[in-house]
Amino acid sequence: MRIALLTYRGNMFCGGQGIYAAYIARELTALGHQVHVIAGPPLPELEPGIPLHVIPNRNFFARELDEVLAEGRPFEALWPSHLWELGLTRLGVFPEMTAFGLRLLVRWRRLQRRYRFDVVLDNQSLSWGLLGLQATGVPVAAMVHHPLHIDREADFALDPRFRRKWKRTLYFPMFMQQRVVPRLAQILTVSQASADEITRYFGVPRKQIAVVYNGTDTHMFRPLQREKETDLIFVGRTEDRKKGISNLLDALAHTPSAITLKIVDGRIPKDGLVPRKIRELGLARRIKLVERMLSVEELVAEYSTARIAVVPSYFEGFGFPASEAMACGLPVVASDGGALPEVVGSAGEAGRLVRARDVDALARALEELALQPELAAELGRAARRRIQRVFTWREAGRRTAELLEEVVRAHRRP
Repeated sequence: MRIALLTYRGNMFCGGQGIYAAYIARELTALGHQVHVIAGPPLPELEPGIPLHVIPNRNFFARELDEVLAEGRPFEALWPSHLWELGLTRLGVFPEMTAFGLRLLVRWRRLQRRYRFDVVLDNQSLSWGLLGLQATGVPVAAMVHHPLHIDREADFALDPRFRRKWKRTLYFPMFMQQRVVPRLAQILTVSQASADEITRYFGVPRKQIAVVYNGTDTHMFRPLQREKETDLIFVGRTEDRKKGISNLLDALAHTPSAITLKIVDGRIPKDGLVPRKIRELGLARRIKLVERMLSVEELVAEYSTARIAVVPSYFEGFGFPASEAMACGLPVVASDGGALPEVVGSAGEAGRLVRARDVDALARALEELALQPELAAELGRAARRRIQRVFTWREAGRRTAELLEEVVRAHRRP
């Protein structure tokens, strides 16, 4: 097959979608398929030989206007498409997914004439442009990691003020995704929990959603012999409210003072949630912050300096911080939010599961494992075995290829 793999943000540091794009492109290529990645910045790091086509993006949302105008060719910001995007960002809208799809649509006929793609695999952009691509005669399958409604609900739960709700409703392109998703040729997702939410929010019948678990690179994520610097480690975006960092800090305050925590997040604002909570709870001596972007090798080293990983998210479509920590030989204390029971194992074979948002239960689980290092080590070994057995990128690639081949066959049937 000739596959166009779309990812509006391709870099691994953009979250699970970036990790997915790099690895699924590698595995599909290894199976003998021709994969072209079409991506917006920050761009993915691909295996040699995988073609990359760039859809430009000035990242207006995250930058001040004077910064945009001072860059390179400032009058580009006045082009109609850029001016439209810039205007929306100043209203609090996040138009990057929409803009990616529309800019791709403008280039699509030229790309298709040259490469003759059999199928498109979209990685979470779910843009209006996908319907345009499909209208040209190429079937579109989409990987939906989870509906954005879940992110919005997590924000609403933490700040129910009308002004906040209005801003977050503007921010997320949910109307677009609700209209696009049911009209695509095939929907894939990464867990049973996400499949249920896709049915709930997008109205796609459950039997029409294919679950393909993500893999985890166990050659890269592996146990290292490092001095243990901390009991607990949290890896993730602390300003993403659904990650549950506030509950984790509250739980830590209810554990013995000898239990320590390392937080790895290269984007902690100085006036953000974590610094405020640390001051409020008096936890400064018990917490170490790693506030820089890490390479994968550095992240593996950080995991290896801890005894237990904590993933207290309200919802995870899959949960790479859990699977990566498990591959590094750490047990995981996780909430039952979304797919985490599917990754960690509902029977507690790789750690402990607690009810999402239950601070007392989280504190008890943290204390249990932190005060029993032999038990934690045994669960950590079982955690790595589980990842090696269940969550491989080779299997994810094989299953994805099967589904895409069926999409192509169905499209060609008279």
